[in-house]
Amino acid sequence: MPAPLCKLRDMGVGHLAVGFASKRWAPQASLGWLMLAPVFIDLLWSVFVLSGVERARIVPGITKAMPLDLEYIPISHSLVGALGWSVLLAGAYLVLHGPRQLRVGVVLFVGVLSHWVLDWVSHRPDLPILPSGPRVGLGLWNYPLPAFLVEAGMLAVGLWSYASVTTARSRAGRIGFAVLAIVLLAVNCAAYTSPPPPDIRAVAAGNISLVLFIWIVYGMDRRRSLAS
Repeated sequence: MPAPLCKLRDMGVGHLAVGFASKRWAPQASLGWLMLAPVFIDLLWSVFVLSGVERARIVPGITKAMPLDLEYIPISHSLVGALGWSVLLAGAYLVLHGPRQLRVGVVLFVGVLSHWVLDWVSHRPDLPILPSGPRVGLGLWNYPLPAFLVEAGMLAVGLWSYASVTTARSRAGRIGFAVLAIVLLAVNCAAYTSPPPPDIRAVAAGNISLVLFIWIVYGMDRRRSLAS
């Protein structure tokens, strides 16, 4: 499986759905910021894994849908850590845009924290609450078809929510959104049917490609305006 697809299987499309849906609650904010929030923790995870600060490995069969063993992730994926990263990103936005953008700051805070909540639903019990534990997870990954349907449904709702509060200002804005929706739906299908990736460093490095995705949706959003 290509590394980015493997990471998108990690409730990745579900995380992206949160970014799209957030436009309804913070319509004046750039979709780039709104999309950064729910994937921020995974970007940090990639940096920490590649630098050796955190550890994970590929173990085929550890769950039926995702061969990811998160051995040591106290900084990026503990609940306490997620709360801290939520405050950090929301605070950075308010510093850059001023306290009048408090509503957007709150939406970004919730967006970052939503990552931990979705991972809690999908993961086996490997998510620490405190950096030292205990570890929790409901294990949706052990049920591939329901996991796929949950993510597909979330993506559909997120895309619909974004489309309902924006309108294309040009052909590029209309076609760009349609192409993006088709690609994400196809990626969700491919992520559940492809073989495991070769190693965890490939997954972490591939996950950095989310930065490119954020840049793409930022450009697409600039070609759309708020619906009247």
